[in-house]
Amino acid sequence: QVQLVDSGGGLVQAGGSLRLSCAASGRTFTSYTMGWFRQVPGKLREFVAGISASGGSTSYADPVKGRFTISRDNAKKTMYLQMNSLKPEDTAGYYCAGRRRGFEIATMDVASVASWGQGTQVTVTS
Repeated sequence: QVQLVDSGGGLVQAGGSLRLSCAASGRTFTSYTMGWFRQVPGKLREFVAGISASGGSTSYADPVKGRFTISRDNAKKTMYLQMNSLKPEDTAGYYCAGRRRGFEIATMDVASVASWGQGTQVTVTS
């Protein structure tokens, strides 16, 4: 099982950009579907974006399509989320996630996640 450490959150004005990173340790990273979820207090954790083990397939939640881009570098065991045109409603804790043996599947739900990062806060001001 991989261990995940996410980073890169911060405070940004609306319209700005941030890039989140998720560093993984463990030998099986290259078989994991990886993704990002976000959560605000009092609400359920929601899927944001996912990427298949090879990086060949991606998926996005409707609210972030066209603004966020997920990518991964398997040689570095790192995943990224480039967030552009940020909106105040993007404010949340962001968590990287790994789905064991996901292979070419690019989606995941909370129940299918085997590993979570500790979370990084993104705050977008208007």
